[in-house]
Amino acid sequence: MGILETELAELKQCVPKVIADSVVETCVPAMVRVNIQRTKYKQMVVCFQFAPDYPKTRVLIELKSRHISEKLLDGLTKLCEEEAEKYLGKPQVLNVLRFVRKFIDENPLCCCSGEISAIKNKLIVGSDELKLRQKTSSVVLKVVQGSYIIRHNIVIPENYPDKQVSIEEKECNYPPVFRRWFMAQATEIARQCVESPAKKRPKDPPFVLKPSLEPVISFLVSEARKYADMPCKYCNKQAFPQDPKDVETDETAANYVERVYCGHIYHFKCLDTYIRTPPFQGGKKCHTCGLRIYHDRWKLTPETAEARWAHKQAKQRELDEVTDFLT
Repeated sequence: MGILETELAELKQCVPKVIADSVVETCVPAMVRVNIQRTKYKQMVVCFQFAPDYPKTRVLIELKSRHISEKLLDGLTKLCEEEAEKYLGKPQVLNVLRFVRKFIDENPLCCCSGEISAIKNKLIVGSDELKLRQKTSSVVLKVVQGSYIIRHNIVIPENYPDKQVSIEEKECNYPPVFRRWFMAQATEIARQCVESPAKKRPKDPPFVLKPSLEPVISFLVSEARKYADMPCKYCNKQAFPQDPKDVETDETAANYVERVYCGHIYHFKCLDTYIRTPPFQGGKKCHTCGLRIYHDRWKLTPETAEARWAHKQAKQRELDEVTDFLT
């Protein structure tokens, strides 16, 4: 029995025992094919072919996966080739399989490598950051817009993308109402990626599960960039102060920044003035997008707002008459 035949016989016996979660699908002189699957999405097929003078020359290696990006597979293939070259003149297959299995175990973010590449293209080099934390299966996102910053830790679960990512705020100097909005909406986006709607409409398409990492980070990046420089839509002055330390937290202060339903922002005094002054017909609409303004602090129908305005004007006329009489 030759060297290759001896190696193949040993592989059939020891691969399932030595390489966790592995299945030998083919093991003949023409090809060895082993499927390694830690989870449904952390899975690779490793294929080997042998030159006539093997093992004096390196075994030929090909990696395949339905869920791991081609870019990552190409890079890992090169590393596997370097690993195989360490064992020239000796059996190489089992050592390469050990290397692949160790890579999967030590790089849990491999299941979202395609998303990570797409996310990096959306960041600004030199200010934004996306740090990978393989040991904790998480990424740390940092987005800087002017003097404002957000930094969130996003954890990718073991059974991702069947389960949604979890988000934790690490640093944020935006006003409290926006910090709450960032977290609440990011969490909701992640949930919608993995859970079908509670109430389906007849014409809704069938629910399709999708990865949640890229949608969550795309939302955080776009929202952080949008609001830092957005003006008040009533007075057209800068809504946020230049220095985040001057952010107003008193919800009744004139410069407190309110976010309305359509996503645009107003100073509290500007919005309060706009809501309470005519015209009222058809409800108040955003100055930018024209959508109806909804806000929990101003639950007035057009009729109620107009009645209150008329009452206020009548009172003012009475005061003016008294003033005229006394002077």
